[in-house]
Amino acid sequence: MDYGLTLLTSSSNASQTPQLVYLVFGADTYHQEAVFSIASALAGLRETPGQALDIQVFSDNPTPYQKLPVRVRPLDAATRALWSGPYGYHFRTKHVALHTVLAESECALLIDTDTFFHCSPLQLFARIQPGTVLCNAVGPRYGDNKDVPLYQVLAERLSARGLVDDEMRHLNSGVIGLTHQDAGVLDQSISLMDEFYPELSTSFNLEEFCLSVAAYRTKEVRECPDLIHHYWSRKQLFRAKVRAWLLKHGDAPTSQAALDDTRRVTTRLPRPPTWQRLLYRTATLGVPSTQRQFLREVLYGCCWQDNEFDRACSTVWWEKARDNAEERLNRPLEPRQLEHWLDHWAVRQILGNRRKEIYQHLMQRQNEQK
Repeated sequence: MDYGLTLLTSSSNASQTPQLVYLVFGADTYHQEAVFSIASALAGLRETPGQALDIQVFSDNPTPYQKLPVRVRPLDAATRALWSGPYGYHFRTKHVALHTVLAESECALLIDTDTFFHCSPLQLFARIQPGTVLCNAVGPRYGDNKDVPLYQVLAERLSARGLVDDEMRHLNSGVIGLTHQDAGVLDQSISLMDEFYPELSTSFNLEEFCLSVAAYRTKEVRECPDLIHHYWSRKQLFRAKVRAWLLKHGDAPTSQAALDDTRRVTTRLPRPPTWQRLLYRTATLGVPSTQRQFLREVLYGCCWQDNEFDRACSTVWWEKARDNAEERLNRPLEPRQLEHWLDHWAVRQILGNRRKEIYQHLMQRQNEQK
C-alpha cells in the first residue's frame, strides 16, 4: 500500500532498538500531554538501566520537545493530508505513522498523548511478540451492542467475508504495539478505514474498530492498562495536573526532580472523601434546589488536597460545575445570575472570601471561550 513511504522488504536492516512513537499535531494541549507522557516514560526507564529505547515524535511543532531526548520527525501539512487518506480521516494517520516506524525497526509502539506510564515502558515492549498486537485495553464484544452504526451497517457484510462475528472484541488503540513482521495488520486496518469511512464518518471509533477487525483471529491480542494510564475520561482534570507539572518543570523536564514528580501525578480523581461530600450535601440544604448541585460541585474545587498537582484541579471543578448547571438549565449561565447565586446568604457562609475568586475565574474562562 502506498503511503508515500519507502518500506523495508525484510527485517534484516531494521533497528533492533524498541521504538516508542508519538503523533502530535494541532493545539498546544496535545503537545503538553505528549511532553508529560514522554517524561513519565523517561522516569520509568530508570527502573531498567542499561536497556535501550528510542523515542520518536511525529509533529508539526518541534519546539516543545527541544529539551527531551527524542527524535522529532517533521509532520507538514502535505504529509498529514497524504496520511489522512482520500477522505481526510485524521485518525488514519496513527496507523500510517506506526507503519512508517515499523518499516525501519523491529518493534514499535505508538501511544496516544493522553497517557502516562506507571513503570518502565520496556515492560510494554515485553508484551509485543511476533504474532501479537498490543493494545491499551480489550473492550466489549462486537455483538454486545447491535444498535450502533458499526454493527448495523457492517456486521452482515463483514460476516459474509469471514472477517468477524459477534465474539470479536473491540480494541482500544490508545496503544498499538507490533513487530516488523506483523505490520500487515496496519495495511489491512488502513484499507478498511478507506472502505468504510464514506458510510461511517460519524462513528468516533472507526479507527479502533478497523484495527480490531484486522487483528481478529489472525493475531493474539494483549493489553496493558496495568502499565499505563490512559485518561480519555475526565480529561480536563488530568490536563490540569499536567499543566501544573509543566509550570514547575517545563524548563528542565528531564531533571531528577521533574522525573520524580511524574510519579506524583496520579490516577486519583481529586475530590473530597465520602464523609465530606455528605457534609456538603447537608450544608447546601439552605440553598434553592436549582442551585444546590452547582454549589456542591464548586465545593469539590475548594477542598484542600495535600498533593500539589491535585490542587491544580480546583478550577476544573468550578468550570465543570458551571457547565453542568448550563446543561441542566439548557442555556448559558449569565454573569448576573452567577453573581446572584454566589451572593446567596448560605453560599456566603459556606464559601466566604473564595466567592470572589470563583466568580472571577469563571468570568475569565467565559471570556476566553468567546
